Amino acid sequence: MLLQEKYEILKENMKKRGSAAIAFSGGVDSTFLVKVAHEVLKDKMIAVTATSSTYPERELKEAIKYAKDMGVKHLIISSEELDIEGFASNPTNRCYYCKKELFTKINEIAKENGVEYVFDGSNIDDDGDYRPGMQAARELEVISPLKEAKLTKDDIRELSKELGLPTWNKPAFACLSSRFPYGNEITAPKLKMVDEAEQFLLDMGIRQVRVRHHGEIARIEVAPEERTRFFDIDVMNRIGERFKQIGFTYVTLDMLGYRTGSMNEVLTEQEKEIGLQ
Repeated sequence: MLLQEKYEILKENMKKRGSAAIAFSGGVDSTFLVKVAHEVLKDKMIAVTATSSTYPERELKEAIKYAKDMGVKHLIISSEELDIEGFASNPTNRCYYCKKELFTKINEIAKENGVEYVFDGSNIDDDGDYRPGMQAARELEVISPLKEAKLTKDDIRELSKELGLPTWNKPAFACLSSRFPYGNEITAPKLKMVDEAEQFLLDMGIRQVRVRHHGEIARIEVAPEERTRFFDIDVMNRIGERFKQIGFTYVTLDMLGYRTGSMNEVLTEQEKEIGLQ
């Protein structure tokens, strides 16, 4: 199917729904979704951003700016995952608890504002990874218009560029809770460590970054082409010293670089199945 055909299907499906509240993180997918929804639904759509300790301040500021630039109605709510029973212990279906809380709140906002549907920014590529949050979306009847239109991440980036969206080449981002191995407790201080460490690397000019929290060890993942940035004594010293100030004892660089769902690589198929139940 041609890209333009997918785009027309996306707009037609939105038009049929008539109104929507959209989970808006300020990432590539949700920004594109909000942009198109605003074009199609006008004032019958709302962008909703949830703040929490797993969502960095820089991402919130960008979401606010993008919404303002697009001229959309934008609501900011609190959805603190650490307050959700079962979340902090970090089970394999951790994302289920998070998404259920989020979509329940957005459903309530939709009803309060006379909006019929809730949209999320999942795309067709998301089916290739372990994502228990999708179960919560199904249970709460959340619509995924990008997935319905068979749009891939690359499709969304290309269309975003055509629409002049600043997010067209924005690096992928996932909430900070994804930096912890399953079963390792997630706490506010640990989240702060990860956030500060990633911000330090971003300030150095590294674009795609994850700092995985393995207790005393920080495992840095960057885009494969950015790994050579670390092959410098001064750079290694700066990072090592700063990470120790943040609270890590040891600092490592993942030799394979960043890849989506690296924390899922240790899961067996049985564990994934349990997490989806």
